[in-house]
Formats: sequence, structure tokens, C-alpha cells
Amino acid sequence: MKTIGFIGLGVMGSRMASNLQKAGYPIVIYNRTKEKAQDLINKGAKWVNTPKELGNHADIIITMLSTPQAIKEIATGKSGLLYGIKKNSLWINSSTVNPSFTKEMEILAQNHQLRYLDAPVAGTKDPAQKGELVFLVGGDHENIKEATPLFEIMGKKILNLGEVGKGAAMKMLVNQLLGQSIVAFAEAMVMGEAMGLEKETLFNVLLNTPVVAPVITALRSKIENKDYEVNFALKWIQKDLHLSSVSAYEQGIATPSLNASKEVFAMAKQHGFGNHDFTAVYEYLNTKR
Repeated sequence: MKTIGFIGLGVMGSRMASNLQKAGYPIVIYNRTKEKAQDLINKGAKWVNTPKELGNHADIIITMLSTPQAIKEIATGKSGLLYGIKKNSLWINSSTVNPSFTKEMEILAQNHQLRYLDAPVAGTKDPAQKGELVFLVGGDHENIKEATPLFEIMGKKILNLGEVGKGAAMKMLVNQLLGQSIVAFAEAMVMGEAMGLEKETLFNVLLNTPVVAPVITALRSKIENKDYEVNFALKWIQKDLHLSSVSAYEQGIATPSLNASKEVFAMAKQHGFGNHDFTAVYEYLNTKR
């Protein structure tokens, strides 16, 4: 089995790496905070102190990081991944980034004689835990073929979308619709309650109409029970909507409702909801200010 290097052990990455480890793959790991890696270390993963060192040990590298800036630092910063990586290794970037950035990373990878796959995921904490993510993949067919056994362990479906950048583009749209959908639903709930309708009645009626996105049904219990334990942090969906707006600007596309939704999440983050689950946008909108 090839040795897998995994960088980024947050809510998603730790579970993805754990599934690879359970499947028997040798794992080398790096994270900015070692504490988040301890469970994997206890189960036999090899810890390294720098991304560069990880590159020396791994045959395939997977990154699952929060922002384009974090990826660039990991790749090109002091003791960066690209300065220690084996020639012709495969870098699978599963982070949510904008298409122009992932294309930039592909060029950097090629300059260091490294192969690159654009492979963000659709899914949150529970699908990551169960190995039921959907991989939205852009890149060379042979590279995808090599990565497929890993994707099949971490996910339930692989969508080959074409060249590098297409995976990131599709992920932008998925998260864009998710963010807009929860804001629209939360606004409707708050307005309904203000007009005297019971919360349970609103859920029961609205969720059984065709105008509400199906995903909202799965989120009902979090909103209803004020359970804002993080599956997908509010600050990260706000980041993703910002990246979507950057992509829209690059394409010369007007996206007024996207930008409005992005600013709702930005205001919620400013009022202390950034580290809550993104469904806490309902709580923010429902608080009189």
C-alpha cells in the first residue's frame, strides 16, 4: 500500500484520515495543532513536524484545509510541502477553494514535478465519519484512477467533472445554494413566528411544500432544538460564499442574492456565531437587535 500524507485534521479531515487508516493505509499526518492529531497518532499514524517532512514520506498527499491562504502557506511557506515532496507524487486537494486558486495550485504543483487533483467534497461531519462523502473531481483521468480507491474508502460517489477547476467550480455552486437556502428558510421561519404562527406548525407545513430545499428537512432538528454543535461552521460557509462571489466577479456574473446571503452570515459571525454550526443563522435572525 502507498503511504498517504494527510494535512488538515479538522472536523472533516480527521474523519477522512481515520477512514483511510482503518482501511489499512500507512498514514503520515501534519496539522497546525498536534492535539487534533493525537487520536490518529495513538492508532499508529506517523506525525511529522512540517509539511516538507510529510512530503518526504508520502506517496499521495491529501490536503483538507480551511482557506486558500492556509493551503498556500502549507504548500509554499517556510518548510512548505512543495520543497520536500517526492517527484511525480500525487497531491489531492479536497479543500473548498475557488476555481482560479485551484488552477494556480496545479501550476505550482507542475513546476515542482508533482501531479495535482482538484477534489473537494460534498458532505459534512456525519458523512465524513461514515465514509459517505461525494467527491467532486477535476483532473487527469489517470490521476483520478489512481486516487479512486482512496475516494471509495472516504466517500460513496465520485463525480468526474473534467479538468482541474471543474471540481472546485461545482463545489462553489453546491455551497452557494446551501447557504442561500438556509438563509431564505430562516427568514421565513422568523417572519412566520413574528406573525404568530407556532414554530412546529411552520416546520410541518413549510417542509412539506416543494418550495423548500430538501436539505432543510435534515437540518430541522438542529434549528428546532437549538443544537448548534458544528457539522459545518458558520464562518466557513461565509468564507465559501465569499469565494463564490470572487468567482462570479472573475466571470463577470451578477449574483445579488449570493452577496446578500454572504453578508447575513458575515453579520452573524460578527455577533459571535462564527464557531457555531451554520444553521445558527436562524438564531441570529431571530434575535431582536
